[in-house]
Amino acid sequence: MTTRHLYLARHGAADAFGNLTDIGRRQAGLLGERLAGLPVDTVWHSPLPRAAASAHELARHLPNAPVAEAAELIDHVPYVPQAAETPPSWAGFFDGYDDAEAAAGQKLAEAAAGQKLAEALVTRFANSPDPTATGTRPETHEVLVTHAYQIAWLVRHALDAPPSRWLGLNSANAALTVIDYRPGLPPTLVVFNDLSHLPADLRWTGFPDAMRP
Repeated sequence: MTTRHLYLARHGAADAFGNLTDIGRRQAGLLGERLAGLPVDTVWHSPLPRAAASAHELARHLPNAPVAEAAELIDHVPYVPQAAETPPSWAGFFDGYDDAEAAAGQKLAEAAAGQKLAEALVTRFANSPDPTATGTRPETHEVLVTHAYQIAWLVRHALDAPPSRWLGLNSANAALTVIDYRPGLPPTLVVFNDLSHLPADLRWTGFPDAMRP
């Protein structure tokens, strides 16, 4: 059966300007070492510098895999829930996105743009290979270096959860999430937010201090 393996990773730790830090480079390199034994076809990355730098750092351990930018992976809010869908603890996150203000125009346009990007992300990556297509290989392996929201959106999609359930699915820097896609079957979430390739002092960056185990 043809299978598309997606290896999703949040970029390494970055500074306040969005540039990869020394810690981020170490995290990305260790992720690359973990993936080195896989027949990776392509390393895709978000257009943002922290994701591009992380992709090139981990790709040093994948010498046969090309590195390419994918616009769909850029950081964006994939779905703005209506007030009734928003948990009270998240209400402040969407300040300015209440129903009345969204209807005024600008916020609605921003939300629509984010949802369009989210749909493009799913269309491009969240599907299985066509087994009848000429040249289709039994398995493909792709690494996506992106951002926490995009990983959350793809996990939500794989689980067929309501759109608002991307909220709260955070990923640590350089954490690994794996989703498999096969024709005629629901996606398989193999692993989520796995940090076993990182030493203890490099884990859980990207999470608020109060949420780190």
